[in-house]
Amino acid sequence: MQITDVKVRKLFYDGPMKAIVSVTFDSQLALHDIKVINVRERHFIVMPSRKNPDGTYRDIAHPINADFRAELEASVLRAYDEEVARAEAAAAEEAAAAEEAVALGEESDPEPAG
Repeated sequence: MQITDVKVRKLFYDGPMKAIVSVTFDSQLALHDIKVINVRERHFIVMPSRKNPDGTYRDIAHPINADFRAELEASVLRAYDEEVARAEAAAAEEAAAAEEAVALGEESDPEPAG
């Protein structure tokens, strides 16, 4: 089974949950709601789960062996890092454009008549 696509659906900036991700396998099966968590300066993934009546959680789907889990985690975290870099670049571009607009606005303001 090959990971054919990883999409970061949502980024979070506050709290330990940093993203929600969907992964496609063999271009035929999608797994949604994988969470990227950051605890103690370490990122890891949490598989989609549901809450049981007793308050515990149970994975809906999960890797069967450590090798595939490592491959899945590496793919998800790589996509997360790329998406964070894209978001930071877009924010920097927006900030630069806003600063430029303010600077141009100040330069083009006519001198008050007086």
